[in-house]
Order: sequence, then structure tokens, then C-alpha cells
Amino acid sequence: MGDLDHWFIHEILVHEGALLRFLQRAWHDRGEIHDLRQEIYVRVYEAAGKTRPAQPKAFLFATARHLITDRLRRSRVVSIDAVGDLDALNVLIDEISPERRLDARQILKRLADAFDRLPARCREVVWLRKVEELPQKAVAARLGITEKTVEKQVAKGIRLIADHFYGSDRTQPSAMDRQHEPGQQQAD
Repeated sequence: MGDLDHWFIHEILVHEGALLRFLQRAWHDRGEIHDLRQEIYVRVYEAAGKTRPAQPKAFLFATARHLITDRLRRSRVVSIDAVGDLDALNVLIDEISPERRLDARQILKRLADAFDRLPARCREVVWLRKVEELPQKAVAARLGITEKTVEKQVAKGIRLIADHFYGSDRTQPSAMDRQHEPGQQQAD
């Protein structure tokens, strides 16, 4: 048995039960689930033959979501029963109402504003961890800081963004506002 086969058995096949449960929730035609599973396994195996994913389970389920999304897009006409749990797929729907589009733009604008108001180091750490999805160790190495500092900066950034979103109805300035007042020092 080759190294790739060994990896596949110990890192991918161990999640078969969870994968089957996901497919049963996400795909409308029960008769196609085993074919979908096999196609997912083929895609994962071929990709791992080139480069092994750092997080095999996450890669397996991302591959499953992408395959289902591809199949839905190809079918173009999707009945209301086509997907058992559309939220589980994390799929964007082509036809979005103007109200939802406006709401999404407003939320995105608020998120961008909150992100822009983060202290520079905190913003950089949050970007690398949450947007570029780099591991904590890689962020620490890239920025020349400790992993503990990365952890603290991510927690701080999320707290400040949440404060911006959910603390806006308070009369006192938020922690993020205080970060940007003249004479205030920016802590670690």
C-alpha cells in the first residue's frame, strides 16, 4: 500500500459516516448519494496526489459542497426539493431580491467600516487568519510575533468588530471608538 493510499484511509475514509449524513441532508436524490460520494473521493484522492491538504476533513467537506454546487448549477432548473438543506451547502443563489441585495451591501459596508477601524496590527492579523485562512503559526512567522499574540489579536479584532455591530445603540463610545480617540495608545 502506497503512502497516498495510507493517508487516504486514515485521513479521509474515517469521515465516511459524517460525509454520508451530510450528503443525505444536502442532496435530493438518495439514489445518487453513493455516486456523489465516489466522485468526492476521486477528487480528494487526485488533489492529494499533487498536494496533501493541511486539514483533510475540511478539504473533504469543501470538496463535497463544491461538487453539489457544480451539479446544481449544471442542472440550471432546480425544483424546490432539489436540496434538502441549502444552508448546509453555503451556496449563493443567482436570483436575489433587491431588498436582500441592499441589505447584504449594507452589512458588508458595516463590516468593512468595522474592519477599517481596527488597529493596524490587529487588522493585519485578523485579515491573515480569517480572510486568507492562514494557520496561526504561519501568521506568527510572517509577522514576527508569537502565536499567543496572534491569538490575542484575533480575539481582540473579533470583539471590536462585534462591538461595532452590536454595541452601536449605546450612548458611550465603543472600545473601537476609544481605540481611535486622540492620545489613546493601542495595546497588544
